[in-house]
Amino acid sequence: DLKRLLAYHSIENIGIILMGAGLGLMGVSLGSPAMAALGFAGALLHVVNHALFKGLLFLSAGSVLSGTGTRDIEKLGGLLKRMPLTGGAFLVGAVAICGLPPLNGFVSEFLVFLGAVKGAVSGGAAAAICAAVVVAALALIGGLAAACFAKAFGVVFLGEPRTPCTRDAREAGVLLVVPMAVLAALCAFIGLAGPEAARAAAAASAVLAGPGAAIHAEGAVDALGKAVCASCLLAALVVVLALLRRGLLSGREVRKAVTWDCGYAAPSARMQYTASSFAQPITDLFGFFLRQRKHVVKPAGYFPEKVSVETETPDVWMECFYAPLLRRAKSALSKLLILQQGRIQIYVLYLVLTLIAVLIWKLGV
Repeated sequence: DLKRLLAYHSIENIGIILMGAGLGLMGVSLGSPAMAALGFAGALLHVVNHALFKGLLFLSAGSVLSGTGTRDIEKLGGLLKRMPLTGGAFLVGAVAICGLPPLNGFVSEFLVFLGAVKGAVSGGAAAAICAAVVVAALALIGGLAAACFAKAFGVVFLGEPRTPCTRDAREAGVLLVVPMAVLAALCAFIGLAGPEAARAAAAASAVLAGPGAAIHAEGAVDALGKAVCASCLLAALVVVLALLRRGLLSGREVRKAVTWDCGYAAPSARMQYTASSFAQPITDLFGFFLRQRKHVVKPAGYFPEKVSVETETPDVWMECFYAPLLRRAKSALSKLLILQQGRIQIYVLYLVLTLIAVLIWKLGV
């Protein structure tokens, strides 16, 4: 489910925000103003950034639902040719949520990362341990987010359509495209104006980190400026190479052919990677925690009629903690149904008895 995938990523970003806030609190506690300033600034800025790129991704997913009638990633594919504006907006949001330059997610995550480094250098043993945990967590989060959105964008927008609903997909209307364009532009603007965004976030965090927060964030501002310049130069180089390639090929005959199909005479959309197969290496790696269930129908005989592999990755917390807890709560609360008599006189009696009990308690106190 494309929207559920995005909703689960809110947990990741809340974790980044809380790591930044935790670094800020540790900086205040340990007397490290740089750590406090960068931690709080990163947390505050990531709240804004998350609102922008997650809103963009949800609007893109809504556009996909509007154009295809389904949120099932396994049924989607090849939408970039049919919904190029939605595909471009989703790509911008995906790059931003992965914390890659030159978009806004990189700026806030970079501030949190630098805050952890400052704490490791100047905060003592306790701060160094916590900072190491934050750095490792950010690295793990970044890698998993990149893998997840490579899967989401690749399976949904690239390749060939898997079902009729994607073959007949149409671009969303202007009332949905314009908000996506605005949010994508804001993601790019904050990313390109990273130094100024960092200064503003540091100034806002002065209430928590102390009046000198902006001064202690200047090192991060300089580093962000260099990162933005490097990203812009790389983007300019890509554009120049693309234009150069186009110019060199303009006077030549260009032939198109299918990609190497591994010897299959008639490749079809069923041979493409699905979302489950794309994620299999990662789910196998974390199999102990994810408890993935696999249903396999193996081939039998020389001409097997049916062969299938189905995987299901349940929500372990939902199945093992929340669902049993809610069932017990429902069972306990169902015993209170006896109070629901359906008669107004009984309900008035409840009110009177409650008022009497409150008065007795108050007079007794």
